This record gives sequence, C-alpha cells and structure tokens, in this order.
Amino acid sequence: MAGEAGPDPPTPESGEHPRAQKMAVLAPLIALVYSVPRLSRWLARPYYLLSALLSAAFLLVRKLPPLCHTLPTQREDGNPCDFDWREVEILMFLSAIVMMKNRRSITVEQHIGNIFMFSKVANVLLFFRLDIRMGLLYITLCIVFLMTCKPPLYMGPEYIKYFSDKTIDEELERDKRVTWIVEFFANWSSDCQSFAPIYADLSLKYNCTGLNFGKVDVGRYTDVSTRYKVSTSPLTKQLPTLILFQGGKEVMRRPQIDKKGRAVSWTFSEENVIREFSLNELYQRAKKLSKAGDSIPEEQPVAPTPTAVPEGESKKNK
Repeated sequence: MAGEAGPDPPTPESGEHPRAQKMAVLAPLIALVYSVPRLSRWLARPYYLLSALLSAAFLLVRKLPPLCHTLPTQREDGNPCDFDWREVEILMFLSAIVMMKNRRSITVEQHIGNIFMFSKVANVLLFFRLDIRMGLLYITLCIVFLMTCKPPLYMGPEYIKYFSDKTIDEELERDKRVTWIVEFFANWSSDCQSFAPIYADLSLKYNCTGLNFGKVDVGRYTDVSTRYKVSTSPLTKQLPTLILFQGGKEVMRRPQIDKKGRAVSWTFSEENVIREFSLNELYQRAKKLSKAGDSIPEEQPVAPTPTAVPEGESKKNK
C-alpha cells in the first residue's frame, strides 16, 4: 500500500557491527595460528611436557573411565567420573589465583609456569582428599621431577659476556670508560629463566664498544653474590638482579634493597629496563665513544637518575 513504508536501507553503522564481531573472533585466532610454531617448539621440550602431565594428573585420573570408576565421590548421583562440589571449589580457587599471578607476568613462559605451579599445588590437595596414598605418590613424583628434570636454558642469539668469580672484577676495572650492565642470575630461578630472552634481546639492540652486557651465575659463584650483596636464598626476590657499572663502580641496581635489606618489587620487562637504566641515552653516548676511539679522554660517568642506593651498596669488598 502507498501508506506503508518499506524496510529501512542499511546504514553504515548497522554494517559495522557484524564486521567488528568478525574481527573480534578472527584476531585471536590469527594470533593463535601465528604463535603455533613457537608454542609447538616450546611444548616439545621434555621439561614442559612432563610438567603439563603432572599439572593435569588429577583431571586425567578423574575423567578417564578406566581409572575414575574406582574413585570415591561425594556427588548425589554417585557418578565417579565427574567433579564433586568440593573439587569444583578448589579448581575455581586455583583459577582465581592463577589470574591474579598472571597479571604481572610479561612472557608466555611466566604465564605457563604459574599455571603449572599452582596446578600442582591444587593436585596435591585433590589427591590427598581422595586418598592419602595417592597424595603421597603424587608428591613423590613431583619431587623426582624437580630433582631430575631442569627447565631448559635460553640458547638464542645474544651479545653477552659470561663472568666467573675471578673475571668479573678484572673486566669491570679494565676500561673504566666502558659502561657495563651485569645480570646476577641463577639457573634454578624461574624468574631468571623468563628474563633470559628479554636480556638477550636488549644486548642485541644496545651492545656496542662503550656499552657492554654481562652475566654471572651467583648460584655457582657464591662469593660473587656475597661481594655484590645479591641473596641466593630459595625465597629471595633478588633474582635476577641488574646492576649498572660506570667507571668500574656500581651506579644503580634493580631490584633495589630497602633499609631492612628486602628487595623492592620490580617487574623485569624490556620497557622497564630501557626506561630505568636510560638505555637509549647510554647507547648514544657509547656510540660517540666508539666513533672517537681512544682519542676521547676519560670522563666522569653520567648515570641515569636512580633513587638512592643504601650506603655501602656501591662498594665492592676488597
């Protein structure tokens, strides 16, 4: 009829919503496909495969029909192959803890490491709740895993010099015009393992004649940890520790140490290291030294603007 209006033509706004929805779905899928080769190489390592199996042990035992039929359950329907209400509560609490911890994670390794660690803790509670013998068996498997299987070390490209307890002082004093950034690490520290590729990438970007990157294993050379006041306790928050040396002396470090001797929380991301250590400014100054060579007279080091370091932190024990 003449008085009836036809359907409204599609407006530009109405066409944007389906497109936006498609992009919202495609973007994470594309990112996942792009990261599959890296994740496959990462998960193919025995350490991560075994750790994943231990993390999913209770899920496998509870859900696999040959095994779950013999397990006790508190479900009203008596189904032994499904989670009861208490198990669901533990798993939900685990999810909340992992989400809170992963808010400060900056690498895929840290995210997955948190999932593995807290999943194993939840598995201990769940297995002990089922049967004390299963709990003891699971703890034994975890201890054997920790003693026999170590996390893989970073083996990628880097411009880093590794020091021993005898070479670190000699190298820092050899040419006082060279600025050094030294990482104090331990192979058993998961935080050090996660920071290794970030530190290697920084060395590839900023290493030059006047700005060098070094590492020393304080887990192996304990006297170095004593000289530079880096704690190697299993509960320490000082691993890794980055120290900037100019003129052979310590200028600043991260994490800082407060008056009570405790490490101040600090996130070891690439952006934080570049900003806190003023790497762009240090690199430009070092390039001038590289171009001029030995003709540049030795100058007083120009440091970033760090917060105060407690007295005695910047002096090495003779």
